[in-house]
Amino acid sequence: MARKRGGSGAKNGRDSNPQYLGIKASGNTLVKAGTIIVRQRGTKIHPGPNVGCGGDYTLFAKVDGRVAFSSRRGRKLAGVIPVAAE
Repeated sequence: MARKRGGSGAKNGRDSNPQYLGIKASGNTLVKAGTIIVRQRGTKIHPGPNVGCGGDYTLFAKVDGRVAFSSRRGRKLAGVIPVAAE
């Protein structure tokens, strides 16, 4: 008789990595082009002006400026208001 279970004895010990979702740049925050604003699953927040949407629904800034959250027709929007270069 074997003392240890063969191969399939360890059924536990696996865990997935955390997703790190949520808002990464809050309202009125100064961001550069390419900065991630929101990481999400699905379009809980839709892209507004000067904001792009990635393949995994990540919202990112297209221009340098300040983040502005608003709503239109019951949808939450994330936009970037451009700031003149100082």
